[in-house]
Amino acid sequence: MIQVETNTIKQTVADHLNPGINTKGGPVINIKGLYKSFGKNTDILKGVDLIVKKGENLVVLGKSGSGKSVLIKCLVGLVAADKGELKVFDTDITKMNNQQLNAIRLRIGFLFQNSALYDSMTVRENLSFPLKRHSKKLTNKEVEHSVIEALESVGLKEAIDKMPSELSGGMRKRIGLARTLILRPEIILYDEPTTGLDTITSREISELILHIQKKYKTTSIIITHDMACARLTGDRLVILKDGVMVAEGSYEALEKSNDPWVRSFFI
Repeated sequence: MIQVETNTIKQTVADHLNPGINTKGGPVINIKGLYKSFGKNTDILKGVDLIVKKGENLVVLGKSGSGKSVLIKCLVGLVAADKGELKVFDTDITKMNNQQLNAIRLRIGFLFQNSALYDSMTVRENLSFPLKRHSKKLTNKEVEHSVIEALESVGLKEAIDKMPSELSGGMRKRIGLARTLILRPEIILYDEPTTGLDTITSREISELILHIQKKYKTTSIIITHDMACARLTGDRLVILKDGVMVAEGSYEALEKSNDPWVRSFFI
């Protein structure tokens, strides 16, 4: 009886969060000729072409200032592209109005470098907030169930009543990911998910990214300088140099590249 009730809650929550999801195969993200500059002499992206397949973990590498973070900010409309086609779920977001863009954003999770938790809220309140804001038809019981499920997915159910100030760096990353998961995104964008963490915790976060991919069938872009994270999480890697994609392939293939600059990432 309890199991039946739990399954009913799960389905109700899923119906409220992602009605009419497109589950067709093919590219989930398709970028063509993307340009972005800040001022006359600051060209960041210079004609980026990129396809991300459904269910794929794509790692984006590049030196600082190469345009990695700007790329994913363009993808959710946090930064407006100057030129190019940027299709998400087969719809060009550069042609969307604010209402359409907000609807797309609900299907995309963004894990910020600093986790972006509200310091004045408990973990429970941090996770409940986006649900109550975007899914007002959910009952308190359904919201609580989703919060607990998200925390269980990142292995931190026991932290539900803690304040962010009581969490370690690794715990904050996990809670940030749990909050990202709460709206059941189809795409997750990870911006330096292991920055500032020790080697063991970084590996745990990388393994968690893989767990999330398998459990929720997500499509992800992972921005990182951490080559251990890239090797563990990436189905495919691309490398940005001066705003242009200069290499693409598996970790093993790029590690053996004939280009000394590409190989320098793997030393």
